[in-house]
Amino acid sequence: MNGLHRAMSFGGILPQQSIDYVVDHFEPLSLKANENFQSHGVVAHEVGFVLEGVLRNFSYSKNGDDVTKYFIRQNQFAVDLESYYSLKPSETILQAVVDAQLLVIKRQVWDRLNEEVPKLYILTKSLTEATLLNKIKDNDFLNFGTAKEKYQEFISRYPDLIKVVPQQFIASYLKITPQSLSRIRKELAKNNI
Repeated sequence: MNGLHRAMSFGGILPQQSIDYVVDHFEPLSLKANENFQSHGVVAHEVGFVLEGVLRNFSYSKNGDDVTKYFIRQNQFAVDLESYYSLKPSETILQAVVDAQLLVIKRQVWDRLNEEVPKLYILTKSLTEATLLNKIKDNDFLNFGTAKEKYQEFISRYPDLIKVVPQQFIASYLKITPQSLSRIRKELAKNNI
């Protein structure tokens, strides 16, 4: 059973036959590092599921700084929910941090499946709520502590990301400068932390 099958099994809402039917409608997509899954100014019309790699959700501040809002890791869904549900152009970008493999389903296919598969709508709402709650929980540590403490918490929460995500994206996520992050990393390395 792959990650998408496990995700679709969330809450035991759908029977296995329905899960298999829905998963069969996803198409594979390969993204190279720095390639966008969702672009700024475009309405989100598809949902992705990350099999391998890491994506990041980011936007640009008023003065042009790149601001990473969160990372989308293996076995997580990738979609700009606000754009997807409002049908308004996306204000963020979903971009591959490293080469990534996704499974993707288009909105019109998903909408049709919602009509064909009993309880898929309930699963969709449950997954959406769980994803939003996880994002809030994932980002709660950013509001407390020093830059060093935030970085240490990031390391403990996401040891896999430290190995693959470029330092400038981590710094952006932690809301510190790359230079500050470099100093923190040197200090921690010197102290063997």
